[in-house]
Amino acid sequence: MGYTTDTTYDGIREREFTVRDIPGVLWTPVPAGEHPPLVLLGHGGGLDRKSPPMTGRARLLVAAGLAAVCIDAPGHGSRPRTAEDSRDILLMRQARAAGSSLAPLVVRYNSRLAERAVPEWQLTIDALADEEFGPIGYAGVALGTAIGVPLAAVESRITAAAFGLCWPDNLLAPARQITVPVQYAMQWDDELISRHAALALFDAFGSAEKSLHANPGRHGDFPAHEVESSVRFLLRHLR
Repeated sequence: MGYTTDTTYDGIREREFTVRDIPGVLWTPVPAGEHPPLVLLGHGGGLDRKSPPMTGRARLLVAAGLAAVCIDAPGHGSRPRTAEDSRDILLMRQARAAGSSLAPLVVRYNSRLAERAVPEWQLTIDALADEEFGPIGYAGVALGTAIGVPLAAVESRITAAAFGLCWPDNLLAPARQITVPVQYAMQWDDELISRHAALALFDAFGSAEKSLHANPGRHGDFPAHEVESSVRFLLRHLR
């Protein structure tokens, strides 16, 4: 692991790094305190480690005394796409233009990315061991959930997770393996992910402690207060 930048602003220390060829960003409070909890941030499809939703969520976490880290998913940010990535993206754009269902295409695409991203996240956690963080949590919606659910299912160092806005296909089995506290957010009138599908994924989580946040509105109406709610949820469990 190598740090490539190190800047401080507004009480935040921001360090960009690479683990092998995986670019990432680590945000920590200034001063950091002793063993701050660490939240892994999974970005959505088409975004990257420094997109506004990630930097905004990181600011909220750091303000609460937590550290945050985000890495680019395969084929996102500065990472090259494979031929399969490009094919799937083209098919999704064509389906959207034709008004066809995106579900089977997005599920296939997300599943392939998750297979590559899960070991990359585990490698990143290993590389951050010298930073001596406290408990680890995870937060991510959409693609962030498609990667985060299989990650939390196999990574025992994750002790709480906030998910949302994702198709249940291929996630039901790993969701049943998750027993840490979970918060899940959905849009009640989501035109992409049916209400039944969202509830099926929430029901599948094997956690004794889990909460469902259902908000009115379509897929793109996901409210900003859900991000703040996830920060409070993670703070409660990681502290």
